Amino acid sequence: MRKLLLPIAFVIMSAQAFAQKTPVIPVKDLLPAGVQVTITKGTNTIGGRKIDYTTHTGYLDLKNDTGKLVAKIFFTYYKKDGDAENARPICFTFNGGPGSSSVWLHMGGLAPKRVLLKDDGTATAPPYKVLDNEYSWLDKTDLVFIDPVATGFSRPAPGESPKQFHGFVEDVQSIASFIRHFLSRYERWGSPKYLAGESYGTTRAAGLSKYLQDSYRIYFNGIFLISPVLNFGTNDYYIGNDLPRALYIPSYTAAAWYHKKLAPALQADLQKTLRESEKFALGEYATALIKGGWMTDAEKNNIAEKMSYYTGLSKDYCLAANLRVDENRFYKELRRADGLTIGRLDARFTGRDFDDVGEGVSYDPSFSNIDGPFTSAINDYFGKDLNFKEDKAYNIFGSVTPWNYSNVQNQFLNVAENLRDAMTKNPALKVYVGSGYYDFATPYFTAQYDIEHMFLRPEVRKNIKQYFYNAGHMFYINKPDMVQFKKDVDAFFDSSSNLKN
Repeated sequence: MRKLLLPIAFVIMSAQAFAQKTPVIPVKDLLPAGVQVTITKGTNTIGGRKIDYTTHTGYLDLKNDTGKLVAKIFFTYYKKDGDAENARPICFTFNGGPGSSSVWLHMGGLAPKRVLLKDDGTATAPPYKVLDNEYSWLDKTDLVFIDPVATGFSRPAPGESPKQFHGFVEDVQSIASFIRHFLSRYERWGSPKYLAGESYGTTRAAGLSKYLQDSYRIYFNGIFLISPVLNFGTNDYYIGNDLPRALYIPSYTAAAWYHKKLAPALQADLQKTLRESEKFALGEYATALIKGGWMTDAEKNNIAEKMSYYTGLSKDYCLAANLRVDENRFYKELRRADGLTIGRLDARFTGRDFDDVGEGVSYDPSFSNIDGPFTSAINDYFGKDLNFKEDKAYNIFGSVTPWNYSNVQNQFLNVAENLRDAMTKNPALKVYVGSGYYDFATPYFTAQYDIEHMFLRPEVRKNIKQYFYNAGHMFYINKPDMVQFKKDVDAFFDSSSNLKN
């Protein structure tokens, strides 16, 4: 295996950066103990301001309490030049899966570079390009992108079992250990601190919020929950669990609205239509699901008619499904007559299956849209821009199954309670919650439900703010939403860091 690591006496820079200027990097910044990185310089313009920054790309040695090396965690650390460390917030960032690398947030909208997509998020034709990201968070915070063990280039140490990292508790403990080590090795304990997670990364972030406070006394200023899943009981479809079926209805409505499958009265105003759908979902529809076989035929027909009205599906289809349309069936059924399926991560995208008679879809067209561009972009970017060379594969998705949920045997994982505990003990902790209307992986209404069932005291509840976007799971791929996302993030940092950037 060939690695490009940083010798003590040399700093490896891109040829372009070297031609512009020769950076002077203090010796103590070169090699924090237990860190093997390449260091490069970069410049970007964000919000009309020129930002010079330094990037550390490489590995941090993760050791257990006895000092034994258990893993090498791959990370990318962006630090704005010219400011003292404690005068800058620091944000630890990761995606989800579980088993995903940090590629999506890294190359989608947070870092100084991003993959080039069309304005609506549709991929360009290959080969794919990387460009300066004028919507990066770097003007507000330094950034650390973390790849958990088995994802990206992160691997367990020789002789160490990967199972010790692959579970809810195991994952929280290992990422918490990384954060503690990082804060010490890079001398960032005095900085305002943030977590930013997407999808299962929000599950991780909520778990970390309590664990880091309780175990290491690390208190955070803010947490970004991007497309959150906090309570698996609101998100996990199976026979006998009717709660997700009610909470998914507004997402069905949003997708049907986007594809113009609703009645004209509902097509006029999305926001008004969603409020109607939410009321139906929590009221008549939820009651019908609870009643089950106690419903009369007249009641079933009434609910099926209204369900058809708010989902764009036929009344007969809703009745045939016992008023419980599985999400996979919805992806296929909504546009079956057109020979199209819709996406799970982003319902705006459509695809075509082998035939049109199947019960479910054969692939997710919204994932296929981003898979190639992001994979190509991150690999090209590491080599060309960050001068990081590695022979082993960068795992966009690592093998982490089976994922251990032994801490919640015979119950659903619910990290909303972890977050409630952390917010109660740290009343300064602010929480951003961002959701896309066209996201079926983590629907926006399930996030609202989870928050409203945390039963936070009023003085703490005001620290959670929710934001909604007109795209899907990675709502930042849609340029209008990326612009709004950046505005929302800037305001969040300004209200929570107590620092001026």
